[in-house]
Amino acid sequence: MKASVIVALLVLTGWPANAPGPRTPILVELFTSEGCSSCPPADALLGRLLREQPVPSADVVPLELHVDYWDRLGWKDPFSSKVYTDRQQAYARALGVEDVFTPQMVVDGRSGFVGSDQSEAKKAIAAAADRPHLPLRVTSRAMGPTVRVTVDLPAAPKDAEKIDVIAALTEDDLTSAVRRGENSGRTLQHAAVVRKLQTLGDLGADAAVAEGQLALDRTWKADHMRAVVWLQGAKTRHVYAVAAAPIESSSVK
Repeated sequence: MKASVIVALLVLTGWPANAPGPRTPILVELFTSEGCSSCPPADALLGRLLREQPVPSADVVPLELHVDYWDRLGWKDPFSSKVYTDRQQAYARALGVEDVFTPQMVVDGRSGFVGSDQSEAKKAIAAAADRPHLPLRVTSRAMGPTVRVTVDLPAAPKDAEKIDVIAALTEDDLTSAVRRGENSGRTLQHAAVVRKLQTLGDLGADAAVAEGQLALDRTWKADHMRAVVWLQGAKTRHVYAVAAAPIESSSVK
């Protein structure tokens, strides 16, 4: 077969010239509350981003963080924490936003917008995937009442700001029957709910393998959970890398 014919066949089949490139993992955070009537559409959008992965260049790694400032307004969100409120307020300072609000989505630690805006979400995710990110790999395993997280860390870039290594445990397929507040009478569905958030340390001058342990509540369903680890600038809040892994059972060899 002539070389020109081979080239023509490759073009017609779309391989390998049209083969998709590797996806860049992108951290997508949603600040939400079960007490907020405008939040369920944003929660649903985050779930679709996880399931459908609609941006070809990106692997969306979602976090659903339930803030606590709605809790005094009629319904105490069972997933809420002041830790997540503090995190959103830190973003407000970094992004130059005067007030926090729900639902708010933050992509790659760099852009924030109304969390139910699908068009803006896809645009921000695609832009983030075009930026260079550091390599990062994580594995995790349930060890009794804890999850052991093992992380292959890169070296910190030369002259970079302090870069924190942050880990979270997230759980999918959660539901709540809301009895009071703005969503009274509704059954809400959630994905990637942050159950635990912990800083493991900061990035060093040399590549390293690091380990951390995060508490695992016995009421959480480990087979519906992931460990998420990301590298985040302490000052800018920019995300330099993110990786996620399912939580393996300790019985797995």
